[in-house]
Amino acid sequence: MNPKFLLLALIYCQSIFAQEIKNDSIITKKISYKALIIPTVLIGYGVIGIESDAIKNLNTEIKEEVTENIDHKITIDDFTQYLPAATVYGLNAIGIKGKSNFKDRTLILTTSYLLVAATTLPLKNITHVQRPDGSSFNSFPSGHTATAFAGAEFLWQEYKDVSIWYGISGYIVATGTGFFRMYNDRHWLTDVAAGAGIGILCTKTAYWLYPKMQKLLFKKETKAAVMIAPFYNGKQTGIGLVGRF
Repeated sequence: MNPKFLLLALIYCQSIFAQEIKNDSIITKKISYKALIIPTVLIGYGVIGIESDAIKNLNTEIKEEVTENIDHKITIDDFTQYLPAATVYGLNAIGIKGKSNFKDRTLILTTSYLLVAATTLPLKNITHVQRPDGSSFNSFPSGHTATAFAGAEFLWQEYKDVSIWYGISGYIVATGTGFFRMYNDRHWLTDVAAGAGIGILCTKTAYWLYPKMQKLLFKKETKAAVMIAPFYNGKQTGIGLVGRF
């Protein structure tokens, strides 16, 4: 697939997302077009870099700088990709409550991760970009980075009203995850940039979708009520039954 068409498709999907946000009075207070600028730029840079010779050369230069004099890989990124999201549950466990209860935040995070998988896995097969270490052709985008940034945005959304430093720390960990993907010679800078944008966007989308999912899946049960009362209309005597379902 031509990266230009891929970029246009991604931007189009985000514009629809933003328009829906604009039309929803509740979500408008939380998300705006400005919130989509950073993920759009990151994804756009990554997609354009698939065919841009200038960006490819920059990728190579950064790879040489990052991997210079490396004797062994550090696989900490296999764990740090989940750390920002896990922090939300850790903070709640020690009594520092975030925005959502356990059920809501778990469903939001699950939705975000499903969106990450539904986006990154097909793109890896479509773009067919070779990894820096030459091991395979599924480099773009970085799934580890997407997962890490999805978790970082999740941490930000849950705790930004408690302290912005929780969210900032999550983004620092996510950035470190992306760096180690390059350090371990598994991804190019463009892979990491696109992965970061996808992760952020997927979590924002999950928060936008959840109220709609909630209305469909968790409708409040209507309490049934039945009232029995005698009646007399001057000619007849009986019992009346009134029900609410």
